[in-house]
Amino acid sequence: MKELFDHVSNDCSKLVTKQYSTSFSLAVNMLSPKIRTDIYNIYGFVRFADEIVDTFHNYDKHILMSNFERDYYVAKEQGISLNPILHSFQHTVNRYNIPDEMVQAFLKSMKADLHKTEYQTKEEYDEYIYGSADVVGLMCLKVFVDGDDKKYNELKDAAMRLGSAFQKVNFLRDLKDDFEVLNRSYFPNINLGELDAKSKQLIIDEIEEDFDYAYNHGILKLPVEAKFGVYMAYRYYRRLLKKLKSVPSEKIMDTRIRISDPMKINLLARSYVKYKLNII
Repeated sequence: MKELFDHVSNDCSKLVTKQYSTSFSLAVNMLSPKIRTDIYNIYGFVRFADEIVDTFHNYDKHILMSNFERDYYVAKEQGISLNPILHSFQHTVNRYNIPDEMVQAFLKSMKADLHKTEYQTKEEYDEYIYGSADVVGLMCLKVFVDGDDKKYNELKDAAMRLGSAFQKVNFLRDLKDDFEVLNRSYFPNINLGELDAKSKQLIIDEIEEDFDYAYNHGILKLPVEAKFGVYMAYRYYRRLLKKLKSVPSEKIMDTRIRISDPMKINLLARSYVKYKLNII
């Protein structure tokens, strides 16, 4: 039965999420059951694209990315793919009318990672962030509002700012691998080889502005089905940023910041109390 194949494909995207990101999986698990599957499907797609450009060093990444993009569009046109990640993603795209502009913007940023190693202007940086993070937030928002265009337009700026904040925290956390292993420098006009306290603080201030906007203008106004899960992801990334702030700029390239499992549980418990008390 086709329904069984759909179910298996969705399970594959869920497995990808759980294997690649326990933290994101925890947040998704706090969403309403009726929207979890589609968020897993979005994550599975973006995760595989990211793996192509960041991990598969012994293979021709350009061919892999070209095939991945081609196969997605075949899947979208036909409504089916034997690649379960692409099959589940196209189903979510079609179900929620996710615009192709978002998918194209995401793929453009991923393909940039195949050849671009430095972002020298804010315009280049903002375009990359938009494609690699903002549109992912917008895809998820399409699921959260379930066709409510008025609610989508009200929350889209906040969704983009939250996606930006998450991505910038990842950049700051992964400086060593990005700079030394992948030879990438995302932050414009900043010498990562000699990152000083002032430059680091400028990055942190920018992230905190994104977080504050996203919380006040987005998270607090999300539909009930999505609010707690998104808030949980927000709390996790704010805790990551707090830990990054405590690391001296000259040590940040040599320090791998992570949130321990007990701390994740603590964040979950405290966040749940706030949610149940209608503090958020």
